[in-house]
Amino acid sequence: MAIENISELEQIEKFRNLQLTLRDRWKTSELFDNSEADILIIPSLSIDQGELQKIEGCEHYEERLLFSLIRLQNPQTRLIYVTSVPLHPSIIDYYLQLLPGIPFSHARNRLLLLSTYDSSLKPLSQKILERPRLLERIHQALRLDKSFMICYNSTQWEGELSVKLGVPLYAAAPDLQIWGTKSGSRQIFAESGIPYPDGTEKVWNHTDLAEATSDLWERQPTLKRVVVKLNEGISGEGNALLDFRPIENVAPGKGTRAERVAAISDRFSTMRFQAKQENWDSFSGKMPELGALAEAFVEGEIKRSPSVQGRITPNGEVEILSTHDQILGGPDGQIYLGCRFPADESYRLQLQQLGLQVGRKLAEKGTLERFGLDFIAVDKGNGEWDIQAIEINLRKGGTTHPFMTLKLLTNGRYDLSTGLFYTQQGRPKYYIATDNLQKERYQGLLPNNLMDIIAEHRLHFDSGSETGTVFHLIGCLSQFGKLGLTSIGDSPQQAQDIYNKVIKVLDEETRSNNQNFSAFSDYSFPVAWDEYS
Repeated sequence: MAIENISELEQIEKFRNLQLTLRDRWKTSELFDNSEADILIIPSLSIDQGELQKIEGCEHYEERLLFSLIRLQNPQTRLIYVTSVPLHPSIIDYYLQLLPGIPFSHARNRLLLLSTYDSSLKPLSQKILERPRLLERIHQALRLDKSFMICYNSTQWEGELSVKLGVPLYAAAPDLQIWGTKSGSRQIFAESGIPYPDGTEKVWNHTDLAEATSDLWERQPTLKRVVVKLNEGISGEGNALLDFRPIENVAPGKGTRAERVAAISDRFSTMRFQAKQENWDSFSGKMPELGALAEAFVEGEIKRSPSVQGRITPNGEVEILSTHDQILGGPDGQIYLGCRFPADESYRLQLQQLGLQVGRKLAEKGTLERFGLDFIAVDKGNGEWDIQAIEINLRKGGTTHPFMTLKLLTNGRYDLSTGLFYTQQGRPKYYIATDNLQKERYQGLLPNNLMDIIAEHRLHFDSGSETGTVFHLIGCLSQFGKLGLTSIGDSPQQAQDIYNKVIKVLDEETRSNNQNFSAFSDYSFPVAWDEYS
């Protein structure tokens, strides 16, 4: 394969032309998922590496797309999975043994695992592009007329990789990622006509941020707090909470604009930052590159953080895939910890409708594949909820792999009329999932140790009953004591009980280690499903 150097405009044109080939092959999502195909998985976290480093164990998050291995249950599918460093063999074996009715050896022969052997902080896609021989190896392994590429998120690196390999990327084009930023999300909300909190335009320095925040306060004099956000922060890690109450003396109607701007500017250094290692110096240092904005903090005694997930097919059709109630932690409940499926029945159908409105607007912009829409819901009483859209994610987020794991393992369907997921036998399924089960006492557990524990205590997913737990982020366990899991049940309570059993067993198996640690590190994870059902 000759690697050619082309201009940016030529690359954009070639990228678009490659994506157009997906339309010719796309009939319905079910046919596409079950057709003869070579799927190239590039789980590159191509985001600001400083922001990424706020997530402990982030170097193992390339494992979050390993649910894709379940696609090998289609005997016509071949899959290439590339990582920065090699994956432990027992992790791969674990996923392949989940496949119902497919001999292990048959699935393994259709899986090609490749690695850059590079643990540096560069995005994986960049590492691949820097290795022409690896590019050639990938190219040789693909049947180009039957291939497509899947990634965590789409940037210039994934776009260039798509063009160099001649493989269409099934994701929003890199130049459309603006609609997944905080400011881009707000523009889509406005164009879609859905409710969202008042906020500022994107700014690039603290002076403009102080002035814009003052103007926001002027528009809403009763505001108590605002959320200050980096424009491209992830999982709430780029957020900070600014409290107006200590500077009430310069509130609109009391102080001058100049006094208000000065007071706000002084308060920036005292903000409550959601990421543990963040402070004003590091936050403001990223503003010239990432931009920032302020948004009215949604107050309320009883609040939830639901979300809706959808996808846009190459034909431009919008499909709603799922809804969740997100479980958040951190100082002010803005850090994503996990989720429950489905979202509360009192608003899940409303979430679907709002998701369709946003999805259609994104489709008009030309975006493809996954989108997630996060909300804040405040209980107004009498079963009514005030729902405000917060942000759009144009990537495979924390709710993607749990739902896709359920769908691929059961071959079930999501029912728009109820917002529930049904197996082929017509049973509804529920789950609780997290990327953040973390205890120091778990450190030192090797992947093989976890497999022994799963087998001894029967913690595995049972393909007969279609209940149990599927584990992920297994590579995080030994060094960080961190693990991901999706516990699936026939009822919300059964899913919770299955999850609780995993915690109990892991705690008992590591009892001899230091026990003064709680699940989710410093964050608390609600135990009872009843709060959300």
